[in-house]
Order: sequence, then structure tokens, then C-alpha cells
Amino acid sequence: MKNKKYLGQNWLKDRPTLEAIADLAFEDVKLCLEIGPGLGTLTSSLLRRFEKVLAVEYDETLAKNLPGSFPGKNLEVVNADFLQFDLEKINQPFVVAGNIPYYITTAIIEKLLTANNKPEKIVLLVQKEVAEKICPKESKLGNSSLSLFVENFARASLGPVVTKDFFTPPPKVDSRVIVLTPREAPKVSPKTLKFIHSAFANPRKKLSANLANLTHLSKPELEALFEAHDLRPDARPANLALEDYAMLAKLIKKV
Repeated sequence: MKNKKYLGQNWLKDRPTLEAIADLAFEDVKLCLEIGPGLGTLTSSLLRRFEKVLAVEYDETLAKNLPGSFPGKNLEVVNADFLQFDLEKINQPFVVAGNIPYYITTAIIEKLLTANNKPEKIVLLVQKEVAEKICPKESKLGNSSLSLFVENFARASLGPVVTKDFFTPPPKVDSRVIVLTPREAPKVSPKTLKFIHSAFANPRKKLSANLANLTHLSKPELEALFEAHDLRPDARPANLALEDYAMLAKLIKKV
């Protein structure tokens, strides 16, 4: 079946990789929610590990055809945009797995991590660069607004790299598996997250320069505040940890 480029359809065809993703997703629960099953290549691996797979597929033709590929299996297919899918309808513990379109990766992660009904685990195949940005400690990159957002709501780790030649049709870049385990409660407040988002307005500039435009403090005052609390005066937004931002947000409010 010809893929629809505007939906970001690139189907993973390598069976060992599909099995590895399903292994990472496996938990002692009966239900797996699959995002964007497409032709069902990952679905088949998930059905061997879970009692039931609930697959949400946006493409009407694919959603209609998928059940016929797995006769007798406990597969439920919902033809819907996952970003509009109501997770509250799921009334049992579940995990999430999927080879998702690159262009809505952040939106999908935000939906899953901020939902009232959170999954036990999330295993997604995403663009390699994005996966490594989410896990800066493992990939030796600096923090980003996205990585700090994810850290606030989940523990994250990297899975295997999946090169573009393992897909049909091949995308322009490689992919990588990301594994997220939601926390019982977020580490910082919504106000701190908003503060972090604003701090990354110009990620290449010094953080003190960015914050001078957001607060009543001058750049020299902010640099002095940084030094007084063991933060580098020349720090960029990527240099601070989640806890540093929480402390800084409280300090600036009190000054």
C-alpha cells in the first residue's frame, strides 16, 4: 500500500527491531495502546505479548483493513486522530507503544505525560535527534525545554537506534526508541515549567540576558544572584538542571 507523506507514514519492516520494541514495551498488564499501527508490523509483535491491543489509526483505509490481518486476535482498532483520542475511556492499566509521525512527536508526548489517566510505560520510535534531546544525560547533550518537560513527568531512557533503511519508504533521517516511565507526581510546578519555557526563548544566549527581559532584575543583578547560589553567571539555558530552575524561579519571585 502506498504511504501518505502528509501523515508521516514510514513503516518499519525489520522484524528483530519490531520484536525489540515490543520487548521494551512489555509490562505485567493486559492492554497495550498502539499509536499509528499502519500496516500492523508492530501490532503483530505486541499481540504476542499482550492480552489485547487497542490500536488508534488516523488513516481510515488502514484502520478498516487492519483487523483482517489478525483474525481471531484480541485487536480493537479505532479510526481517530490520537491527539483527539480520550484516554479516560481506558479503564484498566495499560502501556503505550508506537512508531509515530515525527511532526507530532512532542504533542503526543505532552498528551501522554499530562493526562489524568497515564500509562504504566511509553515506548515510542521517534526521530533520533529528538530522542537524544529528550535524554541529554545519555546522549551527552545539554538540557532543552523538551528534556526538562519530560524529566518533570517521567523517567526517560534511550533504546536502540533504527537506521532509515529499515523503513518502507525510508525517511530522510534515522530513528531511535525512547522509553518513558511516568512519575506518580511531577517534580516541579506548572509555574516553574512556564518559567523554563520562557528561559529557552533564546537558547544560545546567556540565561541572565534572557531572564533580564522576563523579570524586573537587570543582567548584572541576575548574574550576582547566580553566583550567590552556585550557578555560573555565564550559564546558557541548557546548562541548568530542572532543580536549578525550580530554585531560580522561587528566588526571582522573592527578590
